Amino acid sequence: MEGRICSVSNAKQLFRSNRFILLLLLITFSTYVGFYVEYHSRSSHKGYNEAFLGREGVRKQDDRVDKTVSEENNHTLPKQVDRVDKAVSEENNHTQRVIPIENSPVVLSGKDLMRGLRRNSTSYGLIMGPFDSTEDRILEKRPTGGCDKNGEFARVVRGRKFVVVMHELTMTGAPISMMELATELLSCEATVSVVVLNTMGGLMPELERRKIKVVEDKEIASFKAAVEADLVIPGSCVCASWIEQYRAHFPGSQSENIAWWIMENRRGYYEMSKHVLNRVKMLIFLLEPQSKEWLAWAAEDNINLDSQEISVAPLSVNDELAFVAGISSSSDSNSSSSGPEVLPDKRMELREAVREEMGLKDSDVVVMCLGSINPGKGQLLFLESAKMVVEEELPREANIREVMSESERVPQEQTLKILIGSLWSRSNYQREYVEAMVRIIYEHPNLSKSVLWTPTTTRVAALYSAADVYITNTQATVGETFGRVTIEAMAFGLPVLGTDAGGTADIVDHNKTGLLHPLGPEGNQALAKNLRFLLENPSVRKEMGVRGREKVEKMYLKRHMLEKLADAMSRCMTTI
Repeated sequence: MEGRICSVSNAKQLFRSNRFILLLLLITFSTYVGFYVEYHSRSSHKGYNEAFLGREGVRKQDDRVDKTVSEENNHTLPKQVDRVDKAVSEENNHTQRVIPIENSPVVLSGKDLMRGLRRNSTSYGLIMGPFDSTEDRILEKRPTGGCDKNGEFARVVRGRKFVVVMHELTMTGAPISMMELATELLSCEATVSVVVLNTMGGLMPELERRKIKVVEDKEIASFKAAVEADLVIPGSCVCASWIEQYRAHFPGSQSENIAWWIMENRRGYYEMSKHVLNRVKMLIFLLEPQSKEWLAWAAEDNINLDSQEISVAPLSVNDELAFVAGISSSSDSNSSSSGPEVLPDKRMELREAVREEMGLKDSDVVVMCLGSINPGKGQLLFLESAKMVVEEELPREANIREVMSESERVPQEQTLKILIGSLWSRSNYQREYVEAMVRIIYEHPNLSKSVLWTPTTTRVAALYSAADVYITNTQATVGETFGRVTIEAMAFGLPVLGTDAGGTADIVDHNKTGLLHPLGPEGNQALAKNLRFLLENPSVRKEMGVRGREKVEKMYLKRHMLEKLADAMSRCMTTI
């Protein structure tokens, strides 16, 4: 009996001992997991330059987007973005937060980061706006647009029938420009129908408000409407498939009535469009360099475009924004009695009201970028540059460079504030990329104090009024095709910081209307230096802004665009 009792006692001791060992093993394992998650979270953060920003990564992103535009239309996410936070794969499985041993921020999953952003916490950057009600209260009456009845555009289009083809309805440059073209045609007594290839986006209510007829069927019904029109105007390379089907449905010469307004500059868009380039009557480009590049590509592929009319018509600042900016436009005579000459006080009132809503001080310098948020637009690179400024990582130079004239130092310290839009935009929205942006903000408290977000909207006058500098950091391998937001910002007297490529380099005069920097990570420090320079030199900001505004008044108002389009349409319809 004693032996049995002893045996039982030994067993209990062994069990307690094993349980203690098991507990030690569990503690050791959890500590290892903590180190593992912390390490990989940091390594993933360190490596997002490779995932999103590296030269090769940018090139692959560009090639992937260009190879098939259906990725953008169907919102399929490039494989490239899967590399971000790959080491912390548990984020999709609701892993618990792990507190690192060092005094670094809590490591959060991607889902936690997005939840934090939606909670509107300062740790992730505050969401501000939209400011529609503030605009309406202060500006009251604004021009509704209108036709210059005596202008050449009205003479060309009056009584004619047009079909405008929109590839999508997102609140971005091309769709908004095509909607405004349809509005202008309608106001000049033309008959207009719109074909929408992808209803993604929020412009349908605006089309309805403007009483623009939308063809319900984007196939047979749209083909019939097109063949009966005097002119069909597709507004993107993404319309290539529709053009091909339309020409196949009506193979005769009557379906050649197409003036294709091409708004892209990347080689991949050319590749998916080239088979129908010589099946339209006219090709319209946004800029001369873009036109020359496309024609050179066609020559390389032995595509004969001798029968096609070629024209260039840049985008423009619309009447409403020009009015708020205080610039006289072609339709001012048809608007309310409040002209541009009485708007300076209203603009200042709008600026002060919006900045007050944002919680800004007079010493805060707002650097703003608007557009769809994805690697091609370079917002993550911009945040890297901003981090260098707010955390004072840049070396101090002995002499401040002279850009246009000597600039006095600011007596009051200027604080950098960053306004990023368009949050929740449906145009090529990439959640993983937004998560990477939120992560860098969260992990750098000094940066998080500087960042503001704003949702996607068509009402941007309040945003431009509140800003001090505009940045267009478009990447890929060729930069922005045109950049309508660039000329809008210039209309409001904002100097522009932009990549030295594509349409940005054509529109922004370096050292005169803004400052340019190289593409890719190589441009990070240059952008940071340009940011700091404008931050510290308000007189230079003002002088650049004035020159940019003057350039818009000379080249990028609605009347300039309509003059070009009137000439193009007239030539096109004359030869049909």
